[in-house]
Amino acid sequence: MSATPYANLTPDLVLDAVGACGLWPDGRLLALNSYENRVWQVGIEDAAPVVAKFYRPGRWSDAAIAEEHAFASELAAAELPVVAPLAFEGRTLLAHAGYRYAVYPRHGGRAPTLESAEQLQWLGRLIARLHAVGSRQAFRHRERVDRATLIERPAQAVLASPLLPANLADRYREAVRRLDAAVAARLDAVGPVRGLRLHGDCHPGNLLWTDAGPHFVDLDDARTGPAVQDLWMLAHDPAAMDALLEGYGSMRDFDPAELALVPALRAMRQVHHAGWIAQRWADPAFPSAFPFAAEPRWWEQHVADLHELADALD
Repeated sequence: MSATPYANLTPDLVLDAVGACGLWPDGRLLALNSYENRVWQVGIEDAAPVVAKFYRPGRWSDAAIAEEHAFASELAAAELPVVAPLAFEGRTLLAHAGYRYAVYPRHGGRAPTLESAEQLQWLGRLIARLHAVGSRQAFRHRERVDRATLIERPAQAVLASPLLPANLADRYREAVRRLDAAVAARLDAVGPVRGLRLHGDCHPGNLLWTDAGPHFVDLDDARTGPAVQDLWMLAHDPAAMDALLEGYGSMRDFDPAELALVPALRAMRQVHHAGWIAQRWADPAFPSAFPFAAEPRWWEQHVADLHELADALD
């Protein structure tokens, strides 16, 4: 997989790809915020703009992307506020000049504040409905919320990266070892929980709010895991989690034992985030977006944070 997979993704290529669907771009392009993929708003002659999402080559298989699209379409068919890809001659996953992409209707909105109990209860109800659909069947090709995906593989990426100072390598290994053991112990203590199809990356940045209410965007990290994975990143304090669960519980049963997973999920996300930056560092978008990762002191703090997370889990 190329370290700079988007080097040839020019504005003209984006316009040509959208035109290949049978749409008529009017030349207006707006790059939208995305690091893992490349996403553009494209103006269309005599019609509303669309959003074209170009998938990072090598990250997902065609089958995994097809599951993402099918899940989004299933949610939209259940009248959930989810942005699903448009189909062209029955296909949602398209290809042009070596890039795989999908085209979506544009849905605007503002970032949510999530300060009121009413908003959080509303979101809780919507997530419960999303999970009701997610529980109907299982993913076959997408990742899971597990230690292999969120600890082991990201840690390997960090250890293989020149970003990690050589004098920190052994300390980093030990910090990850301790954290992985603590996460495993917490998962064992909680015991088996039901896995279902999730949004997977349900944080405020993947929500947009309009006068009609919230809608979910970006199912790129849809995966299998416990229900609480789609809740904890929206809860900035215990009262917020209570409000989310009040709304959730009005639509679907929630296993309160899953709340004990939140510290483990938070710890795994921290390991994964550092590994993601390390793995993508050769992509020119990453050094400009995450300049702190080039500083040794950031990695020193990261190692210390991992030890603190392990202590807290223990």
